[in-house]
Amino acid sequence: MTIQLRQICLVAEKLAPVVDDLTKILGIHSCYVDPGVAKFGLENNLMPVGRNFLEVVAPTQENTAAGRYLQRRGGDGGYMVITQIDSLAEHQRLRQRALDQHVRIAHEHTSDEWYLSQLHPRDMQAAFLELEWNREEDFHGYWNPVGGLGWEDKVQQHTTVDFIGVELQGDDPLALAHHWANVTDLNVNTETDTPVIHFNNAALHFVHASDGRGPGLGGLHIRVNDRAAILQNAKRRDCYVNEDQLDICGTRWYLHDST
Repeated sequence: MTIQLRQICLVAEKLAPVVDDLTKILGIHSCYVDPGVAKFGLENNLMPVGRNFLEVVAPTQENTAAGRYLQRRGGDGGYMVITQIDSLAEHQRLRQRALDQHVRIAHEHTSDEWYLSQLHPRDMQAAFLELEWNREEDFHGYWNPVGGLGWEDKVQQHTTVDFIGVELQGDDPLALAHHWANVTDLNVNTETDTPVIHFNNAALHFVHASDGRGPGLGGLHIRVNDRAAILQNAKRRDCYVNEDQLDICGTRWYLHDST
């Protein structure tokens, strides 16, 4: 069984300024706008980060799930951890495993080509966890949330290479890690300062919620090729924290050099 971190979703009060910050600072490009999110009272924009994706959503009407999440966490921030599962059988097994852990499914889509199970953030105790499977079973290619294919020419890795980690925060990081491990059927590594779960291509780091915003998706670890350019652009846009960290869309971005 393999779980690939395929997409991260952030939520913002206003879409355009956040997308502008992300593209200008990280050197990535917009590749897809999904009209289908309008039925949830949202607008969005997706950008490839390597062969994976960064999405930003923003409410376009009152009383949306995203709007309530913004209110609960006090502003822009992380929203969803979206994964691709390597087979339909494994997707179905993990879906049932989540239900057995008393985790509700907040939204679901099923068809011959694509299965999606979105696990409720309150039950996951930090953020949405989305399990997806598509018939192509290609971790580096076809991806339904960006319309399948047609995004490949928007990939730009001269500045930012890829995601390598997600930081989830809560009041009890070890208990939170074990909960996510139970749902995903993975092991918790406690050999480091913080508990860690390893997906195929990225790690989930579990930390104390020390920023006053409560449980949630608080940070992202990215591998970069041009730290100097990223820091320079972050300073221009008032997103600079220090030489290793940025703050974009209410999210901590940790920089890791490729070499």
